[in-house]
Amino acid sequence: MSSPEKSATPQLPTRVTLRRLLTLARPELPFIIAGTVFLLVSSVSTLVYPRAIGNLVDEALSTRSQEMLDGLALTMLAVFVVQGVAMALRAYYFNTAGERVVARLRKSLFGALLSQEVAFFDARRTGELTSRLASDTTVLQNTVTANISMALRYGVQALGGVALLFYTSARLTGVMLAIIPAVTMGAVFYGRRVRVISRQVQDALADSTNVAEEDLSGIRTVRSFAAERNELERYGAAVDRSFSLARERTRQSAIFMGAVSIAGYGGIAVVLWYGGRLVVQGQLSVGALTSFLIYTMLVAFSFSAMAELWADFMRASGAADRVFELMDREPAIASGGAQLPEVRGHVEFRDVRFAYPTRSDITVLQGLNLELRPGEVVAVVGPSGAGKSTLASLLSRFYDPQGGAVLLDGHPLTSLDPEWLRRNIGMVAQEPQLFSCSIADNIRYGRPDATDAQVEEAARAANAHAYIQRFPEGYGTQVGERGVQLSGGQKQRVAIARAVLKDPRLLILDEATSALDAESEHLVKDALERLMKGRTTLIIAHRLSTVANADRVLVLEGGHVIQSGTHSALMGQDGLYRRLVERQFVAA
Repeated sequence: MSSPEKSATPQLPTRVTLRRLLTLARPELPFIIAGTVFLLVSSVSTLVYPRAIGNLVDEALSTRSQEMLDGLALTMLAVFVVQGVAMALRAYYFNTAGERVVARLRKSLFGALLSQEVAFFDARRTGELTSRLASDTTVLQNTVTANISMALRYGVQALGGVALLFYTSARLTGVMLAIIPAVTMGAVFYGRRVRVISRQVQDALADSTNVAEEDLSGIRTVRSFAAERNELERYGAAVDRSFSLARERTRQSAIFMGAVSIAGYGGIAVVLWYGGRLVVQGQLSVGALTSFLIYTMLVAFSFSAMAELWADFMRASGAADRVFELMDREPAIASGGAQLPEVRGHVEFRDVRFAYPTRSDITVLQGLNLELRPGEVVAVVGPSGAGKSTLASLLSRFYDPQGGAVLLDGHPLTSLDPEWLRRNIGMVAQEPQLFSCSIADNIRYGRPDATDAQVEEAARAANAHAYIQRFPEGYGTQVGERGVQLSGGQKQRVAIARAVLKDPRLLILDEATSALDAESEHLVKDALERLMKGRTTLIIAHRLSTVANADRVLVLEGGHVIQSGTHSALMGQDGLYRRLVERQFVAA
């Protein structure tokens, strides 16, 4: 399945992407400068020894002086030692800078993802986003530092080598340079092609990651339907698509590198043939020809390596497009806005019209009006799809309505800081989200600075302390992924304790007891009643037992409030509420 938001995002021009890739490394300038210094030392050392070899050959053929040969050999050894030390230090500084860049990039990307509105996540798949965080940022790691180091190294070697080639023999250099334009043009064409394929490969990898993430997180559903074979085939199809694209990229790379190799070594053969003639004619010494051949191979290798680095840059550009697309995206609901000095808890929905962004053709709320007075407990009931849970999402400002307004104490939510607003709202859902850490950490989630005593007090208020104490590790007990180590009632009471500790002014209970057995429901209801005291509470429920004691019951149908009153008053009317209650009793 493809993401609705996965679209044909315009590809950035290569020069813009590469420039931005380079700016990622700017904070690591001290490391890069140090690495560059050692890079220049190692590159200069590399350029010295071909000339030393030529001199060694000429001395051996002409003077046959043992002392001269010994001196030249020791000089070469010293050059190799300097080169080795400089290369090691260059690798250390550039690789360290690379690790720091990627760590910072991942933090920035994750921060950008967390700042997006909920509608963004409705349209994106979790596996795709985690692939951007893990796979795409790894592709960029070498590009922004190590590959820059290599490009500089090979660039210095190529330019220095060409200069020394001209110094050694301008005629031979002209022959050797004749092959470079063809290789350069091939590299540009190949790079463009690889960039397109690389982006497709990254997309295919994200698809396969998404399939795996869905299956592993929902393994109980997969197992209960005996769907392992089907899911394996679905994952295999995604991997095969990724492999097919990667194989095409490899084929393109193999053809290009083969052509570069043929051109490079063919050029060396021509240089050797023509240089041999010059030696025979007495216009070039054997040592000079030897130096020239080594410089030629050095330059050819440098150009070949730079062509491969160019391909890496193009592959990174494909990944960078997706990373920067996410980092640059402006959230529809951004942080910032007013913070009220005091929250009374007066909530109003005024002529609210709303459709979910991913289903904009289906209107959920149509001119809805309702009010929650400070400290009032209001229950909302209605058939599925009536818009009950949508009220909770709008009050938490996960979404903004397309028409009308939601107000808190007379202030439109769009004028308030979303983070401040959510700190004043507590939510207990039907299936609470627990994190893979200890019970204490989950209770403390909305208030990280709470003490152990405060955590325990919240757990007691949520009827959770007794069962927590029975665990060998008590509050340090790990709950597992999504709280799988706890029962439904236990998870629900941890979620209530979390809300108690947060001490919000507004409370949303979304089907908070519908999935519990009778004993767990009794304990959870008792905890909820304590939690609701003195707070403006919105209860979204189907079960009569959770709404009978509400101050007011609202009945939603078709995006409108069609009935409002107490439970007993509504039961006295021949309306939808009574029919819903009667159906529940019949079903029971």
